[in-house]
Amino acid sequence: MENKRIIVATVICFVILVGWQYVAEHMGWVPKQQEIVQTESTDMQTAAAPEPAQIDLKDTTPFYAPGEGKNIVVKTPLYTATFHSAGGVLESFVLNGIAENSSPDSPMLDMIGESAKSASPMGLLINGQPSWNKAEWKISADNLTLENADKKTLVFEGDMDGLLIRRELTFDASTYLIGEKVTYDAKDGKAFIARVGYTIAGSEYSSSSTYNPMQVVWNLEESYDKDSDVGTLTEEGMVKSGNLYFAGLANNYFLNAVAPASKNGLMKARIQNNVWRVAYEEQPVTVNAGSPVSQSLSWWIGPKKAELLEKAPNELIKSIHYGFFGILAKPLLWLLSFFQSFVVNWGVAIILLTVFIKIIFWPLTKKSYKSMEQMKKIAPQMEEVKKKYGSDRQALSREMMQLYRTYNINPMSGCLPILVQLPVFIALYNALLNSENLRHAEFITYLPFTDILWLADLSVKDPLYITPLVMGATMFLQQWLSPAVGDPTQRKVMMLMPVIFTFMFLNFPSGLVVYWLANNVLSIAQQWWTLRKVR
Repeated sequence: MENKRIIVATVICFVILVGWQYVAEHMGWVPKQQEIVQTESTDMQTAAAPEPAQIDLKDTTPFYAPGEGKNIVVKTPLYTATFHSAGGVLESFVLNGIAENSSPDSPMLDMIGESAKSASPMGLLINGQPSWNKAEWKISADNLTLENADKKTLVFEGDMDGLLIRRELTFDASTYLIGEKVTYDAKDGKAFIARVGYTIAGSEYSSSSTYNPMQVVWNLEESYDKDSDVGTLTEEGMVKSGNLYFAGLANNYFLNAVAPASKNGLMKARIQNNVWRVAYEEQPVTVNAGSPVSQSLSWWIGPKKAELLEKAPNELIKSIHYGFFGILAKPLLWLLSFFQSFVVNWGVAIILLTVFIKIIFWPLTKKSYKSMEQMKKIAPQMEEVKKKYGSDRQALSREMMQLYRTYNINPMSGCLPILVQLPVFIALYNALLNSENLRHAEFITYLPFTDILWLADLSVKDPLYITPLVMGATMFLQQWLSPAVGDPTQRKVMMLMPVIFTFMFLNFPSGLVVYWLANNVLSIAQQWWTLRKVR
């Protein structure tokens, strides 16, 4: 019974530490809410609100093509955006200095991509109709170039069957945030009730993987949530409505989202032709001639840089999600950045952070190792008690507690220090997994004495599988050095844990594997030194 409890406890700790995030998101344990999506009638020239009509989310209607016009290029120190003059839809959004992958000849990352631009990202839908090819448009300038702290505005003006639309896009050279003000008016003799939607589209951003999936994200009622279920999003789609602060697409490192000032609308999402699509719909507005109506919103298209998102509206900073122990993850990331500022290498910074954590928890770890050694010393007496009272659980428990009191041993002292440290380990796991700084961060770029790329990007797996294999070997050594408490069967089961961890870590981001490897090496040194002193 005692052996079974130890084995079960070990497996539970294993699941909690490294398996929960994967299991919850990929095994369907996180509930998904499905609703019926509705939109408005396409009849525009009426003073009455259009009747809603159900839309089949399985509809495979081809994407809308842009209207006639030309490309407008906006250049800032952070990105180069190409808009189409017909309605201001995005053709491309290339991030300056941020490559698609870690290879030397990699192109810069386009947040839109060739396939997604046909879905008309940043377009306006008026009562379900694409304004970019249903209206006649003109623009205020050909191209814009921003430098230093520049702020400039690009204006698109359109006439959609008498509904006058004015889009004012304001760009800031210091951020990825784009501000927008949309003003609606009507020609004389016309009136409209219009429901306006904003479109978001993108292909899977580079480095998307099991541990860095593409997701639909939103903040509803100040609560951040996400959905990466490709099957559901492809076959059924999804909808959320209410007090929405932002909605869009993201992975661990990038965000493409709209943040409306009104915060009261409807979000629809689906995957079509491998393109991830999101639309945010405002509440209907009444537009009469000579009485303009304005709506304000913001767009974020770019990396999840915390220092910039902190200044962004509508709680966009919540798109950087560190899980249940986020309150611990943030200071750990701060420490990691602090170490990196001195050593100028994120891999070395991870090792230094691991050393720091080990020092903080040294008293608890030392107590745990001492407890294990004490348990080993009384192992023969424990076996005698089990043989004598094995069939009487009450007597067995009484005699075991008496044995612990006689030798002044707390049977939980070996486990509690580990449980206390678990929140820190989980927080650091999520911090490393969601730190944009680790994307394309180098540790040991080339395998020593060769020209073979190795740990050139800590956000992806080790291409040579060296670090997870060494990590598994250190876990095996750690198990072998641990005091032999329990019967041989139990010890053999415990020896399987390094094998399980090794296979799981094969595809982990290499930054996480470096952390775990450094943690194991330090644990072995601590264990050897502590047990040597005890003896």
